[in-house]
Amino acid sequence: MNAIVALCHFCELHGPRTLFCTEVLHAPLPQGAGSEDGPGRGERAEEEEGGIRMSSRGRAHSPAEGASAESSSPGPRKSDMCEGCRSLAAGHPGYISHDKETSIKYVSHQHPNHPQLFSIVRQACVRSLSCEVCPGREGPIFFGDEQHGFVFSHTFFIKDSLARGFQRWYSVIAIMMDRIYLINSWPFLLGKIRGIIDELQGKALKVFEAEQFGCPQRAQRMNTAFTPFLHQRNGNAARSLTSLTNDDSLWACLHTSFAWLLKACGSRLTEKLLEGAPTEDTLVQMEQLADLEEESESWGDSEAGEEEKAPVLPEGAEGRELTKCPADSSLLSDCGNWQPRKLSVFKSLRHMRQVLGAPSFRTLAWHVLMGNQVIWKSRDADLVHSAFEVLRTMLPVGCVRIIPYSSQYEEAYRCNFLGLGPHVQIPPHVLASEFAVVVEVHPAARSSLHPAGSEDEQALGKHEFVVTSGSAVAADRAGPTILSKVEAALTNQNLSVDVVDQCLVCLKEEWMKGCTWKLLSPLTALTPRDTGGS
Repeated sequence: MNAIVALCHFCELHGPRTLFCTEVLHAPLPQGAGSEDGPGRGERAEEEEGGIRMSSRGRAHSPAEGASAESSSPGPRKSDMCEGCRSLAAGHPGYISHDKETSIKYVSHQHPNHPQLFSIVRQACVRSLSCEVCPGREGPIFFGDEQHGFVFSHTFFIKDSLARGFQRWYSVIAIMMDRIYLINSWPFLLGKIRGIIDELQGKALKVFEAEQFGCPQRAQRMNTAFTPFLHQRNGNAARSLTSLTNDDSLWACLHTSFAWLLKACGSRLTEKLLEGAPTEDTLVQMEQLADLEEESESWGDSEAGEEEKAPVLPEGAEGRELTKCPADSSLLSDCGNWQPRKLSVFKSLRHMRQVLGAPSFRTLAWHVLMGNQVIWKSRDADLVHSAFEVLRTMLPVGCVRIIPYSSQYEEAYRCNFLGLGPHVQIPPHVLASEFAVVVEVHPAARSSLHPAGSEDEQALGKHEFVVTSGSAVAADRAGPTILSKVEAALTNQNLSVDVVDQCLVCLKEEWMKGCTWKLLSPLTALTPRDTGGS
């Protein structure tokens, strides 16, 4: 994530100051940030932390080090800094973390080296501790613009027994140029930064209570004669944050926390490239997934006794609740006792057309596209599963309701794809109806009926497929236009199976949009007089 995280302090002598900041470097380190270390100034400290290697390296100089640094560094002069607004000691090399996964470096020092970045951080520091303050002066706030970047700021107080009001004012700010990304990261940043602040305040509170117990400052100040504030300002009351928290490794810990915060915040949100609007199948799948998440949350919130009373599907009826599972899985294979097949019997619609024959396949496809019930009867459950997996590609996801293999007949309102055993009785009115088609799989009279070399086709050669419907006229009717287009794509041998699958996706989208337009067009054609309007 291209951002800067900084810790700021309001000094009573010098006003708002930047104490410590961590920035991301995607390019080689600039001069003065450890890229020109000699053999005698190698890595001073090194540790592994969540894929990030932290090390201290020598720098040419620090922004607050002497007159030689004052001329080339954008930071404040050493004479303008007190103990309270200085973080790292003079000559400290700063901290550098190397992310081995992304080859990104996280560099921490009191001020950024780049003059433009220093100006941006300085302005954000001043605004977070002066004008941009939330009610109560403690809490998160958002501000910024396109020119100077957008800032997430969280102000807080640290206990100090020597300060006015026994507390000092600090803030943690996160700066980036992407406003939308920063706003979307608000909950994440708020929780993690709040944890860092709580740790700092907890350490400072222990030091404050110990000092107050040893030498109460409140009673001492009340007994001291009044001294003008201007004389008090000349005293050495400013204290460093390491003194307030009694933690010598404070800045190393802050560097680790800020570096992890930048890495985690950058990896938690990812962008996906969508080629055009989502399809209708994708929208239905998203809705089904949302319903599943809501159901799982409601199950998790229920009591243990209610969970024990949850209905259990009987053996052989596992397909009745398959519509609750994600539709993008292979034939909803992760539902109930459904076990995924090792081999696919029917490889594609083109393969099924070759096995069944063109007339039988057209009859079957006509009933599928018209929304009629398709019933397969076979001893081989895998063959039925494979057939449904292929046939469902012709319909939108929301129009598919499958009971893969049942021991009894199920009505058409429960499923439009039904698998049955060879001895299951089908009601006579279903057999005579033109709104159902039955595919019966019988042992073939000759094993060489469909000669093939592969194991799957040899298995298919042992079966004979009989497609029947209650109305012979139904198959002769002019079916939907999509049926002719599907047959044209299947018969075109120049198109591969993958291309045919993409053609089916396009044909389904065109079909669904055409149906929607036909439903809406009578409403849009009505005049105010027709609808009873004036």
